[in-house]
Amino acid sequence: MARILKHLSSPLLRPLKPFNYGSVTQLCQISSSCRSLKSGRFNEPLSGMECARAGGIATMYRLPFQEDPKGLDVCFVGIPLDIGTSNRSGARLGPRQIRMESVLVRNISTIGAAPYESLQVADIGDININLYDLKKTVQMIKEAYVKIFAVNCTPLTLGGDHTLTYPILQAVKEKYGQIGLVHVDAHNDCEDIMLGEKIAHGTPFRRSLEEGIIDPKKMVQIGLRGSEYSANCHQWQKDLGVKVVVVEECWHKSLVPLMDEVRTMIGPDIPVYISFDIDSLDPSVAPGTGTPELGGLTSIQAMEILRGCKGLNIIGGDMVEVCPAYDPLGTTALIAANLLFEMLCVLPGVKYHKILP
Repeated sequence: MARILKHLSSPLLRPLKPFNYGSVTQLCQISSSCRSLKSGRFNEPLSGMECARAGGIATMYRLPFQEDPKGLDVCFVGIPLDIGTSNRSGARLGPRQIRMESVLVRNISTIGAAPYESLQVADIGDININLYDLKKTVQMIKEAYVKIFAVNCTPLTLGGDHTLTYPILQAVKEKYGQIGLVHVDAHNDCEDIMLGEKIAHGTPFRRSLEEGIIDPKKMVQIGLRGSEYSANCHQWQKDLGVKVVVVEECWHKSLVPLMDEVRTMIGPDIPVYISFDIDSLDPSVAPGTGTPELGGLTSIQAMEILRGCKGLNIIGGDMVEVCPAYDPLGTTALIAANLLFEMLCVLPGVKYHKILP
């Protein structure tokens, strides 16, 4: 027992001080035997060559946990929210499952992107939300992200239902003003009211456009599909100037040319946010989501979209609507973890290695 108590006095296993934003909590420290940082300027994920993939602390990509975003270029943060959903619940467990599956993602992408050699990255835990009060939760999320942006950190968010994007974008506006948006989704999420409510997972971009957060002429929606309640369901945002790409325009083709158009349309200077709903993918690829729709994008097209964002001035992004209860093999969360890595790899300042033929 004395030996156990001595081990528990290790700094790595002492209880962490709560993140003093009042809205982000620490991750549990579940193991210290495999936790280490390599020497050098930047954090690196724990390598599967040094520690079994099933070991270590369950942070995003087994990166170091940090109590707050100060000193980071990029932070991963979870929002375990699903009280804004209209169909299947369970996305509150998305961040946990994405982190667990992220252990399979390594340090350098197949095209040579090496984010951990050029950016300081860590996992800062989850937003402490109120699952009994959506409006209060939205305010808590906004306050947390205002503080993240205040220290010039780029957040990549694990969701959680799509309601969470609205308060994040409100915080973005306080830091950057009006922004551009790359929105990948099966649904336009531009509904005005859902069940009498202005805030829900189907309304974030309606609210954001109404509040002038997004420049509609610098916004694209890709992959929209599914049966609708109106024949002209996308007309509202089209009339504002939003570029709408329905899924039929994506079938049986590469999306590289589309993303060339998107980069030209948005330009390299305006701050850009990426919001990626996992239900944009076909449910045969990603079944673990709350509102699946047939005929969706492939995982290859998803990678083309995200890689096509390289060169944009990206200031944040999210991966939402992962619902583990409908993901029996973990493939949806695994895809989400890989796509978040693709998102990380196209952030400004990421180093690229030359891939030899």
